[in-house]
Amino acid sequence: MGNITKVAVICGGSSAEREISLISGRAVKDSLEEVGIQVLLVDFTSLQKLPDLSAYEIAFIALHGHEGEGGDLQNFLSKKNIKFTGSGQSACSKTWNKKLCKEVLSFNKIATPKWMVINNLHEAFLHNGLENLYHSAVSIVGKEFFVKPAEEGSSIDIFKISNLSNFEEAIAKCTNANREFIFETLIEGKEITVSVLDGQCLPPIEINTTNQFYDYDAKYISNNTSLNEANLGEAELKEIKKMALNAFNALDCFGWARIDFMQNRDGKFFIIEINSAPGMTSHSCVPKAAELKNISYVQLVKKIINAKN
Repeated sequence: MGNITKVAVICGGSSAEREISLISGRAVKDSLEEVGIQVLLVDFTSLQKLPDLSAYEIAFIALHGHEGEGGDLQNFLSKKNIKFTGSGQSACSKTWNKKLCKEVLSFNKIATPKWMVINNLHEAFLHNGLENLYHSAVSIVGKEFFVKPAEEGSSIDIFKISNLSNFEEAIAKCTNANREFIFETLIEGKEITVSVLDGQCLPPIEINTTNQFYDYDAKYISNNTSLNEANLGEAELKEIKKMALNAFNALDCFGWARIDFMQNRDGKFFIIEINSAPGMTSHSCVPKAAELKNISYVQLVKKIINAKN
């Protein structure tokens, strides 16, 4: 870890992922303290209330949601000349917003499922009516699709749609429909995630869950979710790693990120989203992928801190 002796770990926040962020932050803190690093654990409330971090050599960002992944924190720290882990403001703003992310992927000819943008789901529902909105979506993204907020993490307010009844239920259950959403084609097949660490891909992880998809419960609560090394052929492994690195670079990511894929029944890969500040809990994919390379948790934290790419 070089001569780094003091690290600030920023976590918490007010998003729906607050508790997960705190678990990640504490795990990072404990691992660093075990190797003699002095750690300040910062439970984030606002940029204005962020303590003076000038005495710390680096800030480890374990903060999820818009506060940690939207780019504002990174911009704030950059202006204060405080070094931090992970991507900068520009990359974070693009990966956090699913519409912007998909636009960058498409521009760079990196496969991502078809999508359409709804500027305000509630207003679109009131203006067009349920059936018209549903049939408009089907005509563009197909009969089965996901409804997703453009800016949200941990599968909050994400609904799988296969008929009009599902669609009506999704709008009724949505915790905040007064924001931008995307409708995205459902890809049936394997759910795989690739962690990029300092310019290199860790072994791809296949996610198996009894839930409809890898939602908040499957990620953090359920014991019926398994994370195992993906069973891919040599050519498939080469392809998915190439796509992950191409996406990482196209979006100007730095240090580390988690790229989520679906592999359809024909074997084609599609990138679903990129996470610029992935979870670091015992249920999280990045530590699991690191284990497959015999990288311990504290070694992983060190590599994230010392990343050069």
